[in-house]
Amino acid sequence: MSMSKFRKELLTLGCYVPGKPIEEVKKEYGLDKIIKLASNENPLGPSKLAVEAIKNEAENVFVYPDAASMDLRADIAKDLGIEADNIILGNGGEDVIRIIAQTFVEKDDEVIMATPSFILYKNWSMHMGGVAVEIPLKDYKHDFEKFIASINDKTKAIFVCNPNNPLGNIMTKEEVKYLVDNIPKDLILVLDEAYYDYAIMNEDYPDSLSILKERPNTVIIRTFSKSSGIAGLRVGYAISSEEIISEMTKSKTVFNVNKIAQAAARAALQDKEHIENTVKLNYESLKMITDYCNENNLEYVESNANFIFMNVGKDSRVVFEELLKKGIIIRPGFLWKYDDWLRVSTGTLEQTKEFIDALDSIL
Repeated sequence: MSMSKFRKELLTLGCYVPGKPIEEVKKEYGLDKIIKLASNENPLGPSKLAVEAIKNEAENVFVYPDAASMDLRADIAKDLGIEADNIILGNGGEDVIRIIAQTFVEKDDEVIMATPSFILYKNWSMHMGGVAVEIPLKDYKHDFEKFIASINDKTKAIFVCNPNNPLGNIMTKEEVKYLVDNIPKDLILVLDEAYYDYAIMNEDYPDSLSILKERPNTVIIRTFSKSSGIAGLRVGYAISSEEIISEMTKSKTVFNVNKIAQAAARAALQDKEHIENTVKLNYESLKMITDYCNENNLEYVESNANFIFMNVGKDSRVVFEELLKKGIIIRPGFLWKYDDWLRVSTGTLEQTKEFIDALDSIL
């Protein structure tokens, strides 16, 4: 009897498609200058304090890192006013999502999430043998009424991407409260706040730590990849009850955050000026794009992240290709079945202007 060598869960899984690398575009199109507005990276680069910490730690890389990331967890805990035992570190937010899935999701468990949203919620839930219950967006937002209506005795967890990727908009305090008030208390609620530092500029953004305090079966995801500008080092973390963090630790690989990453994250956490400058630039860049959209009657989704989702009224495959020829990398909306839309990361003001000029010449 012939048997597949691969796990059956892999049959229905696709690979995550990252933004096109800069070097690949240079070679493919014979270009020297590339503006990458595809991966929601920090246009100001890393915190200078983080860079200094990296240099200082480099000579110590012959020693294994602290497996528990104790100093970094203590720093985050102090910054948030919680305990270190409420925090687990991951090799980026994607690693945290994996740990969550491996901690909670069993065969045939159902996991509710929006679509489109961050694809790794689906991938890791299915990888564990779970069933991804994808609820289409309603008016470009999570449809919490359908989330609630979809809950049954097989439902194990709910993922809420807030702000949502790829759209950038938030679910408000009132909307999240409605969800929390209408789901079973033993259900695992995951609030992915990768874009937290941008989102809190909106006064209607929910206070997830307060939710966790009242509802221990809540897991919050945050990252150092965005506003801190150290995406290449891969540092993310989850905040939850001590009981949940203790169990999640069993699914963590031993040395999942390296020494340099830990040192850089500790320094970046202290560099509030860098984060403030990043957030300020982000909203200036967003305004340039929304002003252009308004002037040209282009639909867009109001963003509280470091990217914007916009309807250019033209096949995103074509626009994507034409922008590549001009040395600008974005994310085409067809990836999420929004054929005429683009997801564009915010850049410096100069980069944003170049994108707008290039887009205008194409449209």
